[in-house]
Amino acid sequence: MKKTLMIAAAAAFVMGGMVATTATAEAGALGKCKACHKLDSDKKKVGPGLKTVFGRKNGQMADMKYSKSMKAHAGEWVWDEEHLKEWVCDSKKAIKKFTGDDHAKTKMPPQKKCGEKADAVVAALKAL
Repeated sequence: MKKTLMIAAAAAFVMGGMVATTATAEAGALGKCKACHKLDSDKKKVGPGLKTVFGRKNGQMADMKYSKSMKAHAGEWVWDEEHLKEWVCDSKKAIKKFTGDDHAKTKMPPQKKCGEKADAVVAALKAL
């Protein structure tokens, strides 16, 4: 019986550690985002809230002051994995690709979170 309790306690400790590690990884992936975006709501800060950004159409917050390019192309794409990965890697390049306009601009600076870092950001955004 003692052995079973010890195994159960060890498993609970390990599982708790995994949850904490996952939460820490998500927080780390979105750490830079918190400067301009609210993570716990959809309300704006400098940028739009990110709580339900995954699956939302672009440029849809009524009280948000988007760039002219984002306003002109609002609702044309959904923030899915593909779009978010490109956006967090280089938003300046992504807005041009997504709108088809070589002169399109966004207010968001390039975040340079590419490859595995972009994957981590997207996973964290999905988990919000």
